[in-house]
Amino acid sequence: MKYIVVLGDGMADYPLEAYDGKTPLELAQKPLMDKLAAQGQLGLVKTVPEAYKPGSDVANLSAMGYDPHQYYTGRSPLEAASIGVPLQEGDITFRCNLVTLSEDEPYEEKTMVDYSSDEISTEEAHTLIADLSKAFDTDAIHFYGGISYRHLMVWNGVPLDFELTPPHDITLRKVTDYLPKGPNSDVIFDYMKRSYELLNHHPINEKRRARGLRPANSIWIWGEGEKPHLDAFEQKFGLRGSVVSAVDLVKGIGVCADMEVIEVEGATGNVDTNFEGKAKAAIDALQRGSDFVYLHFEAPDECGHRNETENKIKSIEYLDGRVLAYLLPELEKLEEDYSIMVLPDHPTPLSLRTHTRDAVPFLIYRSNDVQQHDQRYCEKEAAKTGIFVEPGHQLMNLFLQK
Repeated sequence: MKYIVVLGDGMADYPLEAYDGKTPLELAQKPLMDKLAAQGQLGLVKTVPEAYKPGSDVANLSAMGYDPHQYYTGRSPLEAASIGVPLQEGDITFRCNLVTLSEDEPYEEKTMVDYSSDEISTEEAHTLIADLSKAFDTDAIHFYGGISYRHLMVWNGVPLDFELTPPHDITLRKVTDYLPKGPNSDVIFDYMKRSYELLNHHPINEKRRARGLRPANSIWIWGEGEKPHLDAFEQKFGLRGSVVSAVDLVKGIGVCADMEVIEVEGATGNVDTNFEGKAKAAIDALQRGSDFVYLHFEAPDECGHRNETENKIKSIEYLDGRVLAYLLPELEKLEEDYSIMVLPDHPTPLSLRTHTRDAVPFLIYRSNDVQQHDQRYCEKEAAKTGIFVEPGHQLMNLFLQK
């Protein structure tokens, strides 16, 4: 048996008043997802325990079969693992976004205009982070470049005692009530404030303005954590596993779980990502000996954060027409039984522009157990089945029939 998880990050949503109370999953034209749901198992899964913030870190750990209560140590350490940052004893890691803040007010009264600086290119971002590193690095604190707007700060010897807010949670809000809190937060706030002075008129940002793009004029520090320790996926589930994703968080889970992490050219984490390339990479992994592939797509989540309804619907349709449409015929060619699971990690409602911990719909299709149901893949149809998986990490055992 071969196994593929198709994870549409943030794909679930709330009913949209402007669309007759339908969700993006109901509005999207997705005949293959609906067919798989009708021929398989449909239900809801609670991926984020009540005690945790509804982040993609906790939710993807659950979706991959790892209990957050046992394994979660923070978001940024997983990203550090992905980009190869060596963590020492006493290191605390932080996610460091390059963001766009409004320009006319004192720092404490600025507005979070864009948590991603118009999806700044990795090349531009690395220049900015390198200059920040020259200005800010100390014996204990270091900055590291990641992908696009997603970067890291590592601080050795500081207690893990902070109250920090993800920037995508406060889009278009004043930052006043969301500035760093905690015993050592003054250092973090000083870095953020000084970064604006260094970045706002940086040549990279002046060129971006000239091209009609938002400047990456500040860093925003959040997502603190310490080095994770995950059991190897093969040891835990008895399967050789691979991960295909464009984001360091998910790739970092793969690294920590000793899975093969596959890089795909043109994989961006947005609606313009290389959907076909990622699907092909999944099939290639199975042909090379993997038993399990976790195929992750960030696009629906980014569209939810940006309140881009049409793009969120389009990203779901792309998962159907460009990913599943490639996977299904290729899986048949393997001449081996296979199972596919489709689900989001969490909802990212367009109306809220951030994550929630509501249960999400999943479908499981098995080529050796084709069923017949009158059901489509969406939140409402999944709720009707009465199937509810909690805690969420147990869904992997259901999928793998462990």
